Amino acid sequence: MTNQNQQTLPWQLFQAIRNQKVPIISLGLTVLISFGIAISFDFVNWDDPWYVIHNPLVKSWDPDNLQKIATQVVTRNYAPLTVFSFLVDHSLYGMWAGGYHLTNILLHLVNSILVFLLVTRLTQNRLIGWATAAVFAIHPVQVETVVWISSRKGLLSGAFILASLWYWLRKDRTLEQNTCGFLCFVFALLSKALAVIVPAIVFCFDYWVAKVPFREAVKRQIFPGCCALLLLVITMLAQTSELGGVRDHFGMSKLEILSVDTVIMSKYIQMLLWPEARSVLYDPPTSGISLNIIISFGVWLIAAVLFVRMGKRQPLILFAGATFVLLLIPVLNLFPITTLMNDRYLYLPCIPFFALLFSACLQLLELLRVRILKPLLSPKPISGYLVPGIFGVLVLFLLTRYSLLTERYLTIWKDGLSLWRYTSQQVPQLPVVQIQLANSYHSQGESERAIAIIKRALRDTNPDELDRQRMEQKIQEWERLK
Repeated sequence: MTNQNQQTLPWQLFQAIRNQKVPIISLGLTVLISFGIAISFDFVNWDDPWYVIHNPLVKSWDPDNLQKIATQVVTRNYAPLTVFSFLVDHSLYGMWAGGYHLTNILLHLVNSILVFLLVTRLTQNRLIGWATAAVFAIHPVQVETVVWISSRKGLLSGAFILASLWYWLRKDRTLEQNTCGFLCFVFALLSKALAVIVPAIVFCFDYWVAKVPFREAVKRQIFPGCCALLLLVITMLAQTSELGGVRDHFGMSKLEILSVDTVIMSKYIQMLLWPEARSVLYDPPTSGISLNIIISFGVWLIAAVLFVRMGKRQPLILFAGATFVLLLIPVLNLFPITTLMNDRYLYLPCIPFFALLFSACLQLLELLRVRILKPLLSPKPISGYLVPGIFGVLVLFLLTRYSLLTERYLTIWKDGLSLWRYTSQQVPQLPVVQIQLANSYHSQGESERAIAIIKRALRDTNPDELDRQRMEQKIQEWERLK
């Protein structure tokens, strides 16, 4: 077999990892140091009971059970590969929650490495690739995805999405690369429905960056697009329950949802740049925000125009901006889901965002060096190290800031009671938060306190009819058990 053929096989990815040992080892240590404590955490009473604790699908390798894993929906999601990963975990760890957390951490480590490899190859700059991957690895918005066991589907699909893009985002793809990319894409679809957006991302790259003719770029994505459409239909049919989450937006029109989305996307930018108090649930206002909508719409319109103009000279800029938006489209409630905002929705979108940010910083620093500092420093050796030095200080500042915030938020997820105590301080007005807090106290044997929380929530949180019924039913059940 020739060297050329070897480079087109799946081992190409492993070869790329071997060639970047130092940055990859540093990323691995960063993830393990930042999230390693999570192996001491417990399950939380937020989907974990349905995915793992009370899920018979993850407790048997019987052929009939495997067939059910491949065909059944779990908590309104068709994600058989994710459920299968829980089956593997259960075989290894039983009901020790630390083992499930360890798998999540290792998947996040793999994803951080894939981010480094992908961004480095696209930008042809290891500084940008490592900085983007390092921030991706430790940013506080990643805590929910990494340490919430039920968010395994985001980690697993993220790994296959990044692997598929690593094979597909090339100006010239071989048959073997196309095949490997497609297989990774299928595995991503079977892990989480978010992967439906991959064909659109690859189309944008082919058309804008690789300069493939429009019709040819469309033809390349017909089969992947059909697979994505099939998975999307299955997922939509699975959304048969409205329990849990926040549902105030369910009665809004698509135009109203899009209007609110412009404000939420602006908040996402703020969360990425300067994250402060994180929460498992948010309660973004959906009324009385007309001025915010107008301002956000105007800002996004100006940004779109600027990206299109810059994209004519540097197509990767336009591609990165489009990728950021495309990765958010499945979670913008164009197809109703029970939350408007979540940290986990930013798990992959933060990659193009920070890649753009760091690329812009490097270009600006280089421009300043050439036009202002070079005449002053050109005789001195320090001139060549000035830009990477300043860039390194900036990245170090961000990493320090983000790691401290991550460390502070991480322990909130150690168990259900800690999670919902904290969340009830962030968004006490949400009925579902009070219900989960009461469930946590009830599981600890504090039924009187749990009943008091539910009664206070009935009085103070203005629950809808579904939540009111749940609350009244819990009061009756718990009082009967006293």
